Formats: sequence, structure tokens, C-alpha cells
Amino acid sequence: MHKLFTIIRRMSWVSVAVLLGACGKPPMGGPPPVLAVAQVSVITLQPQRVPITTELPGRTSPVLIADVRPQITGLVKVRRFTEGSEVKAGDLLYQIDPASYRATVDSAQAALAKANANLHSTKLKAARYQELAAINAVSQQDNDDAAAALEQAEADVASAQATLQSALINLDYTRITSPIGGRIGKSSVTPGALVTANQTTALATVQQLDPIFVDVTQSSTTLLRLKRELASGQLRGGTAKVRLLLEDGSTYPLQGKLKFSDVTVDPAPARSHCAPSSPTRRENSCPACTSGRCSTKA
Repeated sequence: MHKLFTIIRRMSWVSVAVLLGACGKPPMGGPPPVLAVAQVSVITLQPQRVPITTELPGRTSPVLIADVRPQITGLVKVRRFTEGSEVKAGDLLYQIDPASYRATVDSAQAALAKANANLHSTKLKAARYQELAAINAVSQQDNDDAAAALEQAEADVASAQATLQSALINLDYTRITSPIGGRIGKSSVTPGALVTANQTTALATVQQLDPIFVDVTQSSTTLLRLKRELASGQLRGGTAKVRLLLEDGSTYPLQGKLKFSDVTVDPAPARSHCAPSSPTRRENSCPACTSGRCSTKA
């Protein structure tokens, strides 16, 4: 039994030696093994500015908007513009019947001529009374009355001039012109309609759409956090660049910039308002159709 165990143990050592020899030597006639080389990448870290992008809902609004209202009462004779067209500042929009106002101007001119004639006569009379009073040919009371009449005549001339000026202004108001340049909307009256001075209903509305404002809202919490980071130096302030994302998902081709942030806060949702501005294209400058998202990059 001992001999059998010795034989088995010797055979095991031989097997191990054969295996070790097979692992340690390449096969006869074969190439030596190739060791794999590990690939190492090196990246150098450098500090750089990273923009902060915020998307906010907003709606476009005109830079200037003016309601056209009459300043006198009268009948509209003609309308001189096409609804929805572009108008310039000073363009004639409506013509009110000027007949009665032209007659008022003529009457004021006649009253001024009469006052000037009376002033001339009174001035000559006052000068004569002053000479006669110097030689005691007339009483001092008559001289004082002549001087007072001269002052009264001068006041009458000034009053007549003011009346004429007022009549001329009212006559000019018969021509209703555009106060600003921009796109004019629908007319609320037609020729033949009676309009009154300073009526509540506007005849038309003119909106300047180039450039255009985009009113967006931002939570007061976010605004306060940004202000703290700017004050601590974590963020650097600069001119924020604005891109408009329209309702259909497309990006407006022109870039805008942040103009101002409103100091008032809406108490209900605790949001503050800011107004970026952007240049517009004529084919897409309708405030009603340009609501969407405002992407602000600071």
C-alpha cells in the first residue's frame, strides 16, 4: 500500500511539472507572446465661463402704442389709410368736416382786425390827452381815463389774438394725423360718422413693432438668488442675450437683448417682470401671434 501511494505521488509531481513546463515555454517553432499596451488619455482642466440659460414664458408687446382719438367734434368726411398698413408719424388718417371751424377762424380774424383798429384810435387819443394835460388844458381825470382806455384796447387785441390762435388750432384738429409711425389696426368709424372731442372709443390704434418688446415673468425667488450670486462674485453680470422660441417650436431668427427688469412684483404668483427687446421682420411682427418662450442667456 505504501508503495502504491509513493507511485501515485510521483506521477502527480510529474504531471505538475509537465503542466508548468507547458505554461512557461512557448510552443516549439512559434513566435514569442505579445504583451498588450494600455492606452492612457490625459486631459488638462482649464477654468472657463459657462453661460446660464433660462427659458421663460412671454408675450410680445409693441414699443410704442397710440390710440387715435379726435380732439374736436364733427363729421368724418374721409378716411385716408388702409387698415393693417404701415403709416408714418404725421400721415393724415381722418379728415373731419372743417367748414364750421374755418368760419370760426374767419370770425376771429375779423375780431382781431377790429381790436387793432380800436387800439390805433385809442392810442392817438391817449397821446393827445397827455399833451393837453401837460398844459392843464384837460383835467387829470380825463387824462387818466384815456390812459386806461389805451390799456383796455391793448388787452382786447391780445384777447383777439388768443381767440384766433385757438380757432386755428381747432381747424388744424380737423386733420387727424398719426402720432407715431407703425402699423395701424382696424378703424372703428366710417366716413359720415359723428365723432366727439376726447371720446373714450379710439378711432384706430397705431403700434410700433420694430423693435419689439417681449414681456416675460420670472419668480422672485430665482431673481433674488441671481442677485445674491452676482453680489458675491459667483456670477459675472453682462448683457443678457435673448432668443425667442415661437409657439410652433421654431426659433426666431433675430437675437434680442435684455432691456430692463421691472421693480414691481406681482403679489399673487410672486413674479417680477422683465422686458427683452428684439428687432423684427415685417412678415412676422404681430404681437398676438408671437407669444411663446423666451430663452435668456447670461
